[in-house]
Amino acid sequence: MDILHRVGAKASPETVYTALTTLDGLANWWTEDVKGSADEGGVVAFRFAQGGFDMKVLETRPAEAVVWEVVDGPEEWIGTHIRFDLKQEDGFTIVLFRHEGWREEVEFMSHCSTKWATFLMSLKRLAETGAGEPAPRDVQVSNWH
Repeated sequence: MDILHRVGAKASPETVYTALTTLDGLANWWTEDVKGSADEGGVVAFRFAQGGFDMKVLETRPAEAVVWEVVDGPEEWIGTHIRFDLKQEDGFTIVLFRHEGWREEVEFMSHCSTKWATFLMSLKRLAETGAGEPAPRDVQVSNWH
């Protein structure tokens, strides 16, 4: 089972790609607490007030795609893949997002789908305006944050 989203930003694919492949870029739309290596083969540690995730960078194709594998974090996430495919359409960079490989449809998956949507809107804002809404300044969607 997969979480799927599609969002467009009025920005270049290179701008969006940079936000997905640099520690500074990631810290400006997902969470301010980011460490590690965002290079292909590296591991990026993302930390939030409620815990965190470690992502191994499986693939980076400039202005086209970024793929991560979750190597540490909540049990439901470990072994799943997070994919950002980029393409240009009508002045937008379209982000086709997939969080793939969930073993079962659980309530936490629904929560994560909503949170991914808020963070993808943060990515859009960062790409378009230079300022996103990363954690801890992100939209709180429930008691799970």
